[in-house]
Amino acid sequence: MPETSPVAAAATAIDPRELRNTFGQFATGVTVVTCRSADGTPHGATVNAFTAVSLDPPLAQVTLTRSSKAAQYLEGAPFAINILSQDQLDVAWHFAGKPLPEEPAWTVDGDVPVLLENKATLECRPWQVYDGGDHVIVIGEVHKLETTGREPLLFFGGKFREIGPLSGSGHWHHCGDSLEAGWFSGADSFKPLIQA
Repeated sequence: MPETSPVAAAATAIDPRELRNTFGQFATGVTVVTCRSADGTPHGATVNAFTAVSLDPPLAQVTLTRSSKAAQYLEGAPFAINILSQDQLDVAWHFAGKPLPEEPAWTVDGDVPVLLENKATLECRPWQVYDGGDHVIVIGEVHKLETTGREPLLFFGGKFREIGPLSGSGHWHHCGDSLEAGWFSGADSFKPLIQA
């Protein structure tokens, strides 16, 4: 009988519920990805797996459950990432499978349907779709964006939240290890972390 590798054994030992709870310790914003079905009907899905990918070209990523309808509609199709404001909690629930009596307010004038009263909106052209196990990783090229002064809706530990007070006093302008920040480019030696 073939031996199981330690990596494969470790992967099968992970409890899915425990993994989900651990993933949930990372606080995120909340988005609704909107698109059109094959017959042109507007469709949306609540997604908290959203990531900025690249500034040049301007790319953004969302990750959707493979079994969702939205995942089926996004291959080779434009979509919008609606970053929700804290006033849109009912919208988040609506597109997560607990529909409101009336449809949320959105406009369907452009290439993709866009929700109204968002914190921000990114309209994307299709760029690439990747296999993500039981999810689909969808990357879009941002061609239109809008931001507002509204407060964001947040998600942490399986619950919706609102933004809290600021931590610290300084504004973070650059990633600490980027070349323009000077962590590495300006230093002639690298100080390792102290081991515990």
